[in-house]
Amino acid sequence: MTSQPVEPDRAGYAPFAHLTVPNSALYRRVMGAFLAAKERFAVHLRPEDVHAALTPEHRPTDLDTVVKALDSLVDWGNLRADPDTSRVTAVEDFYRKRFIYQLTHAGEAAEQALSAYDEALGRRGALQAVALHDIVTQLRALLVIAAEGEPDAAKAHLALSALASRFEALAENARAFMGSLQRTIDLHGVEVEVFLAYKDRLIQYLERFIQDLITLGGRIALLIGELEGRGRADALLRLAAVREAADAAPDELESAEAQAYARWAGRWAGLSAWFVSADGRESQARLLRGRALGAIPQLLAVVRQLNERRAGRSDRSADFRTLARWFAEAPDDEARHRLWRAAFGLYPARHLTIDADTLTERTAHPVMASTPWAEAEPLRISPQLRRTGSYERRGKIRKVQDRSEDRRRLAEIAARQAAEITAARTRLATDGATRLSALGELDPLAFGLFLRLLGDALATWRPDMTTTVVTSNDGSMEIRLTALTDGTRAEIRTSGGVFRGPDHLVEITDLTRSDRVRTHDTPARGPVREEP
Repeated sequence: MTSQPVEPDRAGYAPFAHLTVPNSALYRRVMGAFLAAKERFAVHLRPEDVHAALTPEHRPTDLDTVVKALDSLVDWGNLRADPDTSRVTAVEDFYRKRFIYQLTHAGEAAEQALSAYDEALGRRGALQAVALHDIVTQLRALLVIAAEGEPDAAKAHLALSALASRFEALAENARAFMGSLQRTIDLHGVEVEVFLAYKDRLIQYLERFIQDLITLGGRIALLIGELEGRGRADALLRLAAVREAADAAPDELESAEAQAYARWAGRWAGLSAWFVSADGRESQARLLRGRALGAIPQLLAVVRQLNERRAGRSDRSADFRTLARWFAEAPDDEARHRLWRAAFGLYPARHLTIDADTLTERTAHPVMASTPWAEAEPLRISPQLRRTGSYERRGKIRKVQDRSEDRRRLAEIAARQAAEITAARTRLATDGATRLSALGELDPLAFGLFLRLLGDALATWRPDMTTTVVTSNDGSMEIRLTALTDGTRAEIRTSGGVFRGPDHLVEITDLTRSDRVRTHDTPARGPVREEP
């Protein structure tokens, strides 16, 4: 019998060795089978048990592959092998190599670390509006406890623990969500069809959280200010530190209370910095609200870009990606050279005219580009070119082609497009301020123009703003957008669907109209800040 391998030194991290070797996927699946067996309170597994536990699409055809993987995991310290004598029926079976396997402490710890890594890597996060309500509830409970003549240390500790837990979850999830949102906006690892399918829900989700953050964030800041007044928050933190230090080990009693108070003071400082702006520094809640507000027009811009791609407009990045795929799929270098010349029109230098016969000869017997001129086959040129230096062909001069019909057709197309754009501007222009919900149904051209105006206006929106005025990039349209506080929502119907969102007051002006006179007090472009 073989001796059992000594469990590797903890500093060597040998249980992680199976991640960087060939067949690492098989090792991960084998370890997953042991973790699943542990949840069923199974201690030992035989090789055939592991082989049967693997999914059919990932199961090796022979049992020896699994046995070799198990032996390797034993060598690394992930598993422990014990002689299997329970099924010995003959002397030959006793001398044959038979083991049962179980997880070691090091192997189980490595799998727990890998699970935590995978979970953190795949976390998308969430904007937890419910956590904001819970924070308000816990802060109010702390105010009640602080108002007592002798605050209860147990109540203060429990309330602060619940407050810290909810705040840490809120901050961590918000950070993860905004990271995943930016990856979504950049379309990194996101399928276009999936993005278009859930964009409306994502925008509604952002709007709902922003509204809760505006209303509850200010309330939380006021509650924090009340608790910090007259040192009530500091007193509660010291009560929690004293209660927490009571469970410290005897050799840590002297410093336990000070360390516990430092931890609680740091948590409270983080909570205060998250919701309260001070010393010229904006709070994290205000920054999060600004990023969430800025994400909405960015999402609309992504949608507009995708719609333009679908409409057949030229997209340079998509063209280059398609061209790169063609290069990758080309069978040989000769095909890649032909593709290069066809795509970019960059041909090798030709000082002499080459006719079709010469090209055919070169195709049949290609010459490497690195071949020196002296060693290459000579070019056949016309005797007239050698004698006179001119290769002009004699004959009848070509007639000048009449392009008047083409110009007329292009002029008709340009006039029709200009008329459509003018009609779209006229359709969107409003007589004074009106609600978005009153715009009615829009045709595709007018709706596209409306989306561009709305995106430009929302891109200039900042916290504490109620009105913004923006001029389109070509200077032809001006939009004034004013937020409403009645909570109504607007619907604009188009042939492609229904556009929904919070209702606003909007005033759209066609600056190309000759009968319009701009007043001197109306800015040409830029946001207008008005206190609510």
